[in-house]
Amino acid sequence: MHIQYGRRPGARRYAERRYGARPYGRRSATALAALSLAGALALTGCAAEAGGKAADKGAQAAAPQQEGAAGKADAAAPGAPAPSAADKNQSQAPAVRAQIIRTATLSVETADAQKATAGARTAAENAGGYVGAETTKRGSDGVVTSTVTLRVPGDRFDAVLGAMEGSGKLLDRKVEAQDVTQKVTDVDSRVKTQQASVARVRDMMEKASGLSEVVTLEAELSKRQSDLESLMAQQTALKDQTSLGTITLTFSEPKKPAAQEPKKPEPGFLDALVGGWAVFATVIRYLLMALAAASPFLLSGGFLLLCFRQYRKWRPAKQKPDLPARRLPAQTGPMWPAPTPPAGGPAQPTEPATPPADVRD
Repeated sequence: MHIQYGRRPGARRYAERRYGARPYGRRSATALAALSLAGALALTGCAAEAGGKAADKGAQAAAPQQEGAAGKADAAAPGAPAPSAADKNQSQAPAVRAQIIRTATLSVETADAQKATAGARTAAENAGGYVGAETTKRGSDGVVTSTVTLRVPGDRFDAVLGAMEGSGKLLDRKVEAQDVTQKVTDVDSRVKTQQASVARVRDMMEKASGLSEVVTLEAELSKRQSDLESLMAQQTALKDQTSLGTITLTFSEPKKPAAQEPKKPEPGFLDALVGGWAVFATVIRYLLMALAAASPFLLSGGFLLLCFRQYRKWRPAKQKPDLPARRLPAQTGPMWPAPTPPAGGPAQPTEPATPPADVRD
């Protein structure tokens, strides 16, 4: 409810107390204006893109109808002059140039891979292109393999490809062509539409008066510029791929035949003698090496043994304790052993000899 105030000084307070409402202030009006502006920008961008595509389609559909109507009108006018060839060329729409990405892969066997790589580099430079990448390596068998990537203009693509095929023995060939005309046209149209959208937002920023409007427009401008940069990057990549073809070459040298070893003669007596002597010398050599390795231990053991023997000689011998002298008992019986009788005399009876007591014990 909108309230109109009179000229009385207390009319505003009276209206607020009675109706419980306040008139719309400047802040609310500014916020509403900013929201309306943001919505209008979003709708404008969508409508611009849709309108651009619809306009292109409408123009393409209307062109044949206009040409047909013009032809009928010219035929209906008997006194009108016939159109010249120049007028016909001007009336016709310019043909869209085909945008094609061409790639080729070749594997060639040559006697000198490095020389063939240098020739490929020269061919690309003479055609107005350049070498995108190059790799050369030598295998364990001594065979050199080189891989080089050439970027050449589209009009010289076939000539360079044919020259590289004839540089040696062709092992593998693969050529591809991808038509991206529609994609290039679509990206170009989107770039133009986005550029116009960015220009409109900048014009609106120059005319903006409130702070909230400026903030909203800056956010919208940043988003649209980001989209524009992405589209321009796609456009640049497509332009590079369509303007220059890519040829990947692999040069390899033929494998060298393995050298045949000469046949060894069968061993004889001298060979066996020489072999046995070599084994004997080897055994002696290893024994001497073992002796040399053990010599420090042997010398150390001998030295310790010598020191021990000298110590035994130098140390005085231990004295044995004195034993008490034993006294023999007196002899009472016959002597033992008994005396032998004289020769030729009669044998005398003798008593059995009794050994001494100490001997019996």
